Amino acid sequence: MSTVVRPALSLIILMTLITGVAYPLVVTGVAQVAFPEQANGSLVRDEAGKVRGSALIAQDFTGNAWFHPRPSAGAFATVASGASNLAPSNPALATRVIDDANKQQVPGQGPVPLALLTTSGSGLDPHLPPEAIGYQLARVAAARNLPVATLAQLLDEHIEQPLVGPPVVNVLALNRALEKL
Repeated sequence: MSTVVRPALSLIILMTLITGVAYPLVVTGVAQVAFPEQANGSLVRDEAGKVRGSALIAQDFTGNAWFHPRPSAGAFATVASGASNLAPSNPALATRVIDDANKQQVPGQGPVPLALLTTSGSGLDPHLPPEAIGYQLARVAAARNLPVATLAQLLDEHIEQPLVGPPVVNVLALNRALEKL
């Protein structure tokens, strides 16, 4: 029996050391050298060096003076990230969308863009289409006593074109630039 158990235990220990210790250390080391910004969470820092968030995770901005991100099923918490998994026929989903539409509605702007009413798959997507940000320009301009043209210029400066897909705007980056105005 020891002729079977000893090699099996040795193999388990060896594979644990390779796959559980050596491989993660090598991958972490390569990531730190090749992509230090991304490996450390794509953190966004203010002028004092304090971490203000991650460029890859949405944050909740409330109030009329800020551009709002898309809703989050997990309240923007990374631990509870994920979709709400509510079916289109679920009355709770319809109620939430109607409530959000009423909160986001800007008089004279037409219907609220769908991106401001639907959650992303992770609940943490920091990007919105430029049209969804454009819908909010009048509200933010009025709250900050700024011309809409100034905010439109700010929006144009923050439009990103990903490798695949339509143009997007990182709401955190846009609000940080708005804060500096």
